[in-house]
Amino acid sequence: GFDWGAEERLTFASDYFDKFYEYALILIKDGKAYVDSLSPSEMREYRGTLKTPGVESPYRTRSVEENLELFGKMADGELPDGEAALRLKIDMSSGNMNMRDPVIYRIKRDADHPQTGQKWKVYPMYDYAHVLTDALEGITHSLCTLEFEAHRPLYDWILQQLQPVLLATPRQIEFSRLNLQYTVVS
Repeated sequence: GFDWGAEERLTFASDYFDKFYEYALILIKDGKAYVDSLSPSEMREYRGTLKTPGVESPYRTRSVEENLELFGKMADGELPDGEAALRLKIDMSSGNMNMRDPVIYRIKRDADHPQTGQKWKVYPMYDYAHVLTDALEGITHSLCTLEFEAHRPLYDWILQQLQPVLLATPRQIEFSRLNLQYTVVS
């Protein structure tokens, strides 16, 4: 994003990685997130299809303490890539595939991030970073194209769960086409 109040200061989602991590800990402590040890292919299988509901991961019922410990190990780089992921605990039978316990953090131990270098061993997924960046930057209306319409329930769910600690409540709005004349948009 762009900070209109500063002198040409661009912002990046990675500017907020510390906050994202803090919010993930809150979600774990509130029983809204868990560390899943299913392989990526098993996760896809458990997720179900558009016509069949998903199946809950056997790791979904881990205790808060165990989830905190495992997420700490993920963040410290003690677990290899793909060994575990942090998922939201929503509804594996939802008709919206995005609401079927989406992954919000994955392990990427050897990443050399352009902004944070090698500080982080876990990285937030787009849907998680999007809503939190909007909230932290005080965005009131997040304008997205129609392919994000099915992601709005997840956007709103994350906002609702973290509302006590988030200062802003952005609203995601989708549109089908942006047509500005005599204007360069990118």
